[in-house]
Amino acid sequence: MAHYLPHTDAEIASMLEFTGLSSLDDLFECVPAALRLAGGLDIPDGLSEFDTAAEMERLANANTGADLICFAGGGSYDHDVPSAVRRLAGRTEFVTAYTPYQPEVAQGVLQALFEYQTMIARLSGLEIANASLYDGATATVEAVNLAVAATGRQGVWLSDGLLREWADVVRT
Repeated sequence: MAHYLPHTDAEIASMLEFTGLSSLDDLFECVPAALRLAGGLDIPDGLSEFDTAAEMERLANANTGADLICFAGGGSYDHDVPSAVRRLAGRTEFVTAYTPYQPEVAQGVLQALFEYQTMIARLSGLEIANASLYDGATATVEAVNLAVAATGRQGVWLSDGLLREWADVVRT
């Protein structure tokens, strides 16, 4: 939460002194007492992210169409992105591009991809592992390139279940 509270106690004290107020509560003196909350809010204990998502899903299921199957195709499917991802992805080392040989990506992203790739290789026991890429088509091409490099073979078989567009990218 400190990320969203930009002022230190000393800065708040300085601002209160400058405005002639003795506390932050003094800011609300202009609001009639009958309109101000007396006492605390009766808010239950917080839920974990998982439990919150389950509760939101329960509420959403009351809507018509909440359980319809999505036929959008093209790699669109139901998925979950944990809230920690937004927090981590917003860190400056992931958004500040200063990598001279690959200016479209930040050094922090390259470091994260390396760490991910290393972890996947260790967990799977494989000598090589594909790092996360921008989309499924380029990830498929990278997997094919890794397979060719690792085996020395000149080609690969593509499943008929592979999206046609992704197979086209592999072929080009």
